[in-house]
Amino acid sequence: MKMLWTAAEIAAATAGTTNDDFSVSGVAFDSREIVSGDLFIAMKGEATDGHRFLDKAFASGAAGAIVSEETDHPHVRVADTFAALNDLGRASRARSGARIVGVTGSVGKTGTKEALFAALERAAPGSAHRSVKSYNNHTGVPLSLSRMPREARYGIFEMGMSATGELAALTRLVRPHVAIVTAIAPAHRAFFKSDEAIADAKGEIFQGLEPGGIALVPFDSPHRDRLIAAARPYAASVRTFGRGEGADIRAREVVAVAGGSLVTAELPTTALTFTIAQPGEHWVSNALAVIGAVEAVGGDLAAAGLALAELAGLKGRGERHRIEVAGGEALLIDESYNANPASMRATLRTLGAETVSGKRIAVLGAMRELGETSDSFHAGLAEQLLAAGVDLAILVGDEMTPLAKALGQKVKISHVADASSALEPLREAIGPGDAILVKGSNSIGLAAVVEALASGKS
Repeated sequence: MKMLWTAAEIAAATAGTTNDDFSVSGVAFDSREIVSGDLFIAMKGEATDGHRFLDKAFASGAAGAIVSEETDHPHVRVADTFAALNDLGRASRARSGARIVGVTGSVGKTGTKEALFAALERAAPGSAHRSVKSYNNHTGVPLSLSRMPREARYGIFEMGMSATGELAALTRLVRPHVAIVTAIAPAHRAFFKSDEAIADAKGEIFQGLEPGGIALVPFDSPHRDRLIAAARPYAASVRTFGRGEGADIRAREVVAVAGGSLVTAELPTTALTFTIAQPGEHWVSNALAVIGAVEAVGGDLAAAGLALAELAGLKGRGERHRIEVAGGEALLIDESYNANPASMRATLRTLGAETVSGKRIAVLGAMRELGETSDSFHAGLAEQLLAAGVDLAILVGDEMTPLAKALGQKVKISHVADASSALEPLREAIGPGDAILVKGSNSIGLAAVVEALASGKS
């Protein structure tokens, strides 16, 4: 493993003092994630204190720690470990010569981040870095920055928010050369009075753009002009991506192919024909943002096209499993990580487009954080569910009651209280040739349903 930080560098970045000379190859603040050579940051939270896990972290191979209390382990001592995490992320960004891309949006940001990483890594193996999982908040972003190798050529960072001002702070830490907004949707409506307010909060990402920076905005969004206005004071160039006439990065032609799409795209300087391995119109939009960003940072567009053709679905975000059932196989589509009205509609369209010899089954968990709009948004899924030709809808959670009422007798329904109760009607229903979509907010726990089916324990 390459050396990431020395004790002296950590101390200089955090204004701390060190008791030993050590170097680290990784950074973590969860003792369960520590591997040999890591730096353990002993964070203090509302529920626990990382200092309690110092022995465990070093037993797992930690080479050093950042602490705010006395310890005999090799360490850098600081006044505040959370502030030190931010300082370390800031120092990593300051020393890096990488081209940095920031990604946000109500939907599609994790998939776009992963696709962009694959696209840049394809042409220059080992030179791209990105935030892992969905580490996109006030702790995840500085952690991801602190992990960026000093020799990285590209850095891709996902940024999320649930309140006004959060993205402004994160983007000023990341300082992207390119900032992407994937799409605006009524996620987190419990915290915002309107979709326009969500668009304004997402538009904060442009405030951290480096001089000469480029903003990428979804052309087909009803909030396009609002996002462009948010970008103009900070971006040297604002580029749009989408299918509509006039988009700067435009899908001139989209043809459905086995499992995905064949896209011919026009960019400001060239044209590119490429295949997207992932199905759905939303992935066409994500891919346009990816190739727009690759062009903006001077990456290899041909390699990006190859990467998009080989991109596998992410766990909880489109991963596909072939599962054995009595008499044959069924397709399981795992979208269990998150859900909001826009992503629900998009994945239901994908289910409807699947060629099946059996049934289409949708296991839909409640969408959370929608506030007073929750009932109307849940009921509003009925039209898309019917259009998708769903034969059985297994609805999970009390919030799904409005959808059950809206569907009435038009579709066979099983409405259950929780994720564990969804397995029995699913076991009884699945047959050969079926396609099963599992989607809901992460807190519903539908990942357990996917795991049970994919592992054969259902």
